[in-house]
Amino acid sequence: MLVQISDFGVPALLTGSVKTMSVRSRDLPRRSCLSIPGSSEKMINKGAGLPADMVFLDLEDAVAPKEKESSRPRVAEAIRALDWGDKVLCVRVNDWSTKWTAYDIIEVVGNAGPRLDEIMLPKVESAAQIVATDMLLRQVEIASGLPIGHIGIEAQIETARGLINVEEICAASPRLETIIFGPADFAASMEMPVLTGGVQIPDYPGDHFHYVFNKILMAGRANGLQVIDGPYLYIRDTDGFRDYCKRTRTLGYDGKWALHPDQVTVLNEVFSPTQEQFDRAWAILDAYAHATEGEGKGAVMFGDEMIDEASRKMALKFISRGERAGLQRSSN
Repeated sequence: MLVQISDFGVPALLTGSVKTMSVRSRDLPRRSCLSIPGSSEKMINKGAGLPADMVFLDLEDAVAPKEKESSRPRVAEAIRALDWGDKVLCVRVNDWSTKWTAYDIIEVVGNAGPRLDEIMLPKVESAAQIVATDMLLRQVEIASGLPIGHIGIEAQIETARGLINVEEICAASPRLETIIFGPADFAASMEMPVLTGGVQIPDYPGDHFHYVFNKILMAGRANGLQVIDGPYLYIRDTDGFRDYCKRTRTLGYDGKWALHPDQVTVLNEVFSPTQEQFDRAWAILDAYAHATEGEGKGAVMFGDEMIDEASRKMALKFISRGERAGLQRSSN
């Protein structure tokens, strides 16, 4: 596959006849993204039956260096053998600064079969790293008899350099489905005086990651990607977890990581519209359609609120997320 440099110096793929990526998984919900160590057969077997929207089998931070290579065949076999339902199924490989990345992709993607949806690339710092991953995936797909473009990419922003380059990263390949914020490594990269990542810092008058959340969100949305928040490390602090989830949900994030099965339930609730919101969104659409199509108006009163085209767009987002969560419109 050829590589070109765009007018702005950004590496981009000449997609040619390549499919536009991951038809099955690209638009599936990712409210809850459950991390499972690739070295633990017990946890992998349990994870297949949990109600997470997305599961990723981890070969990176959750696996000790001496177990990384031996975990590859375990992960590939689990993908082939277990019933993962309709979950988005992903493997997090090691980052390009290590000796494992290429072989993680070759061995896992080459042996996992068609059920694998994506690979997750951690610590992405440049568009070139996404391009390299795309090109390697293409070769593995061809060698394994998979359709070209079958495997999507999730990219993690975990360093200061990654955040600076996030716009180029999000535009680097049509394989990209999701951009993810990694708070712990990012805090280390920024030399923040904290020992726990992904939690609120009481000494700071506000949300210390607010700018980061928004920058990643804008870059992702500008390129049609889902945007996911990373982990909350206080596993047993359910109230704190729920509160922190609401921060990125309010901004517009699609979901968040779960490090424990108990967090999955909270995420599925927080990142889904309520039935009341879902029904109201439908009512807004009906009222707007009646005004524009039946009465020829561009705006109309909806109760005490003026609604217009922007209202329609917001309502469509609620409906889309509600339908992905299994909601149905209440009967009048």
